[in-house]
Amino acid sequence: MNRQLAEAYADGWSRIVATMVRLTGDWSLAEDCTQEAFAEALRVWPAGGVPDQPLAWLTTAARRRAIDRLRRAGMERAKLREVAMEPVPPPYVTDSDIPDDRLELMFTCCHPALSTEAQVALTLRSVGGMSTAEIARAFLVSEKTMGQRLFRAKQRIRHAGIPFRVPPPHLLPERLSAVLHVLYLLFNEGYSGQGRLCEEALRITRVLADLMPDEPEALGLLALMLVQDARRASRIGAGGALVSLQDQDRSRWDRARIAEGAALCERALRQGRAGPLQLQAAIAVCHATADGLDDTDWPQIVGLYTHLQKVAPSPVVDLNRAVAVAMASGPQEGLALVGAIDGLDGHHLLHATRADLLRRAGRHAEAAEGYRRALELAPTEAERRLLSDRLAASQRTGPRTGPPSGPPPAG
Repeated sequence: MNRQLAEAYADGWSRIVATMVRLTGDWSLAEDCTQEAFAEALRVWPAGGVPDQPLAWLTTAARRRAIDRLRRAGMERAKLREVAMEPVPPPYVTDSDIPDDRLELMFTCCHPALSTEAQVALTLRSVGGMSTAEIARAFLVSEKTMGQRLFRAKQRIRHAGIPFRVPPPHLLPERLSAVLHVLYLLFNEGYSGQGRLCEEALRITRVLADLMPDEPEALGLLALMLVQDARRASRIGAGGALVSLQDQDRSRWDRARIAEGAALCERALRQGRAGPLQLQAAIAVCHATADGLDDTDWPQIVGLYTHLQKVAPSPVVDLNRAVAVAMASGPQEGLALVGAIDGLDGHHLLHATRADLLRRAGRHAEAAEGYRRALELAPTEAERRLLSDRLAASQRTGPRTGPPSGPPPAG
């Protein structure tokens, strides 16, 4: 029963929240009523069984909660009638009858009146269904701070009268950057272990790409997600250890998704406005379409990262480019570039990459020191397992021929 309820939460949370926001116009009320509907399901379903239309059941339960709250708050009769009008109770309504308002929810979350951090946090909460604690960890802030940020964002939407709708075509581009950023964060959260978020991010990105076919960055993000997701099953090995690119079983990669991603990437780049997501997708395609490390076109990847440095400069891009240069020209060239990077000393990827290059260069004692520092900073158990294996290998054997275990291809 808990598994079935968890599946209903994964599939229905954002749709129910979106429906309740549209009906009530109150973001906090919508989330509270949705949460109470799931709590009611936890009490009722074990005895009576999962209903044939779980989304309709949950939506109706949330609607009833909203009516009760509005009545207690003395809400005017017009609003009560509006909320009570839809949906009608099961069995007269089915899951397919519940409108899908998630795209409206997404663009409302990403309204320019909100700060970028508020846009991302609110969408991760309302569309992705992530808890406040999970979002706080993603932003490296306390749960209390994130809770306050979410509250202020909801209040801002309410008091500023931000409309719950997809904006008209002439306003879409200004919202696109934030929406794409949010979707990529959703995907990355799923890529780290919550597969449902990968699928949710892919689904919404497909809708967005269909809505904005002339926006190459939307196509680029969809391409990047597809190619990266094609490798997801091979990224985690026995015991939950992260498997680096050169050790992944390429026979497990989803070739259909890679082909679709490559075609979308080419379609986006043909529009002649290469943005950071398109460039990252192109890098991912280079990795995914190669037969192996020796077949990988490292000079082309270096060139793509060089272009990416110009359009979206960051220390992480610099680090990724250093990895590619090391594979194309040797570890000493990569070490020189890594040594010049500022702003990542407190990030495990810098130390892991440097350690890998030192090991490839035969400087094993220095490599071991770098791995130990990376282990201290690594945020997940899967990454710590990989780094522990690399540390042990550096103490036993000579350099490997594979690329470093630092930043993943295409960011």
